[in-house]
Order: sequence, then structure tokens, then C-alpha cells
Amino acid sequence: MTAPDPIAESDFVIGPTYAPAPEGSPLAGVPTGKVHAFVMESRDSRIYPGVKRLKNEIARQRDAADDRAAAARPKILSVPAPYTRTVWVYVPAQHLPGTPAPFIVAQDGYHYVNRIPGVLDTLIAAGRVPPLIAIMVDNGTGDAEGSQRGLEYDTLSGRYSDFIETEVLPRVAAETGVTLTDDPEGRATMGVSSGAACAFSMAWFHPERYRRVLSYSGTYVNQQWPPNPETPRGAWEYHATLVPRTERKPLRIWLEVGEADLGANLPEETWHNWPMANRRMAAALAAKGYPYRFTFSLGGRHADRRVLAQTLPGALEWLWQGFPR
Repeated sequence: MTAPDPIAESDFVIGPTYAPAPEGSPLAGVPTGKVHAFVMESRDSRIYPGVKRLKNEIARQRDAADDRAAAARPKILSVPAPYTRTVWVYVPAQHLPGTPAPFIVAQDGYHYVNRIPGVLDTLIAAGRVPPLIAIMVDNGTGDAEGSQRGLEYDTLSGRYSDFIETEVLPRVAAETGVTLTDDPEGRATMGVSSGAACAFSMAWFHPERYRRVLSYSGTYVNQQWPPNPETPRGAWEYHATLVPRTERKPLRIWLEVGEADLGANLPEETWHNWPMANRRMAAALAAKGYPYRFTFSLGGRHADRRVLAQTLPGALEWLWQGFPR
């Protein structure tokens, strides 16, 4: 078994037993926000029209030895594959129409549509977070390398942030009538697994848009697709090179990983050990002086719902410290 990296004294160890936070249950008399939903079609997206390998591309690979046959095949590697994604938008009862509202973007939105609204109802009513809009965005289907989700979430670039900024947020405003703030301090992003790495990328590449990141079981490992020679180990480069070698950015980060998360027993050279990657992410952030909080969950598994249910209210409250209520 790989020896674990140390946990800083300022970091938190929780578990191995977990109980849902009381803020996750409805409370009598608490104002209830409204959840809107709409669907986005891949054919309407300039940035993510869809990915799919062509059968003739596979055939061309088989015919690689025959230069004439290979040359005769179309020079296209992929074509759009249709998909749809649902976007859910929570608008708190306390939202004042026409007032620029702070918001949080959650990747893999279907994971949160039955959890975030109730938690925010309670936290907002208690004055523990500002009256947040929660924008819960589904991925474009699939997972890992070669998938639409993998392209969106595991790519180290500002492309997904551009997608949210230019295609999702205008639809949110049009569908719900809310005015979203342009203040980066009033914009947060969150996710689980590759959605967490995506959340960090949104802020890392565009800190002028997002300053607050919440990350569960972050995929800070080598899962980028397509490969990029500038970041050959994918999101492993965040803690190995990018954070240590880059001037500190104006970001605030809450992150968690489970003791039994993916790849917990894999050696470093695989670049696929989630507990190691997240511990090193926390250490890199600490070394650069970032405001961060790291939670290590004893017995916690990948994307552990028990951990999420216990920690989400406190994580959101910590994430929004310093922002006017």
C-alpha cells in the first residue's frame, strides 16, 4: 500500500461514521425557493456540439499499412453526436428581482437537484450564506476519456468556463428572469469527481469570473482527453506543477477526499491515486498561501454521499465567508 502523504494540522479528518447534517431536512417556517428547469440541445452549442468516433476512422486505422486506402478515406476524426442536457436553476425566496444575484454553478447537476435547494433554503434563512442562485448543469453524457463528459470536465483549459459564460448563463437569465452578478467574488463553482476538477479549472483559467471552488473527490489525476503535451499528466499537473509554479490567484477553495477513494492503493507513477492527488492539492494550496480547507474522510469512498450529506452545509457556509449577506 502506498504510504499516505501527511495531513496539515490546519486540515480536518472526519469519520469513519457519518450522519446527515440537520440543515438538509426541511424546517417549518423556512421560505422555500423555486426550481426551474430547461433543456439544452447539442445542436445549439457552438462550443460542445458533441463527439463521436467515425466507423470510417476505425477502418482507416485498420488500413494504415495501405497508404492508398488510408488516403482515400475522409480526413475527419469525429462528427457531432447529438445529446441533450438539463439545467436546473434554484432561485431563493429572498431573491429581489432585478438585483444582481450571487450564484454557484454545480457540475453533474442531477446529483444536486434534490439536495442543494433544501440546504440553501435553510442556510439563506439563517443568514449563513447570501441569497444564492444555484445553477445545476448536467454533463453532456458518458464518462472519462473519449466521452462528452470527459471532454468537458477533464480538459485543462478555459473552454468549459466559456461554455457556461456564453451559452448557459444567458439561457438561465432568459428562462428565469434573474440577473446574475458579474462580480467574481459573487460567483462560485462546485462538483464531484471530474466535475470537481472542472470546477477548479473554471476558476483557475478564469479567476476574473469565479473566485470560490467547492470540490468533492476531485479528479486531480491523469484523465485529460484529448492529451495535451503542455499538461502531459492531465489534472495531476495542478498540484505537481501549475499551482506551485504560478503566482497565487484570488481563489478560495474547499476540497475533500475519501480514505478509500479511487486508486487509494495505486503507486504515484500511475498518476491515478485520488487520495494522494487531493492531499497534494491541499499541500500545494497551503504552500502558496491560498485560503483553503481540506477534509479527509476516514472510510470515505469516491463521491461518498454520506460525506456530502454531512458536510455540504458547512462547506457552503465556509466557501461564502467574506461575501455580504
